[in-house]
Amino acid sequence: MRIIPAIDLIDGKCVRLTQGDYAQKKVYNENPLDVAKSFEDQGLQYLHLVDLDGAKAGKVTNWKVVESITAHTKLIVDFGGGIKTDDEIRKLFERGIRQVNLGSIAVKEPQKVIQWIDEFGSDKIILSADVKNNTIAISGWQESSSINIRNFLRDYIENGIEYVTCTDISTDGMLTGPNIELYKTLILSFPQLHLVASGGVGTMEDLQELKRIGVDGVIVGKAIYEGRVKLEELALL
Repeated sequence: MRIIPAIDLIDGKCVRLTQGDYAQKKVYNENPLDVAKSFEDQGLQYLHLVDLDGAKAGKVTNWKVVESITAHTKLIVDFGGGIKTDDEIRKLFERGIRQVNLGSIAVKEPQKVIQWIDEFGSDKIILSADVKNNTIAISGWQESSSINIRNFLRDYIENGIEYVTCTDISTDGMLTGPNIELYKTLILSFPQLHLVASGGVGTMEDLQELKRIGVDGVIVGKAIYEGRVKLEELALL
């Protein structure tokens, strides 16, 4: 199981939200590069980088942070937040991003995303499925939809998607444990997916349970910043 620490960006700073609420923002570090280097120094290989300004604005915003992290670490970085155009995706790959997460646009413009899967390759595109009560939320979780998570995934699998990050909004930032039943259901329904779990991790036991049920990876954010899990322990999983 891949351990993927998260850096969420607002105004170029490392922050965390609670349940996706921009009003519940906490700044943890003014310098995201320092945070990324701390992950690398402890032996972690991956990074989930989220442009929350971009998610709100509908365009990638924190370019300088992207460039500094990819230039000064060897982390395998996936990026999400506000991606809307071919040009943005190309620039992100040129700047060293390994995969891009597509969320809102995957709901609103599925044909465009299917075209990108064909153009850039299924190994480069992560479908970002943000879920609340089994339906998809979009636009930095500020909008809800009536689309069922399983139907959403099924349609994209038929069009070549292989990588999915699923975030349960109700648990995100709460440190109360991930939605194990949701991930179990998705793994049973779609065993071919590389499924990354996101939201709710608060302890090493949570991570062990996710590993036991067979997720491909898990994103860990607030639990790191609040000292609930230690980087050196994560590197051993």
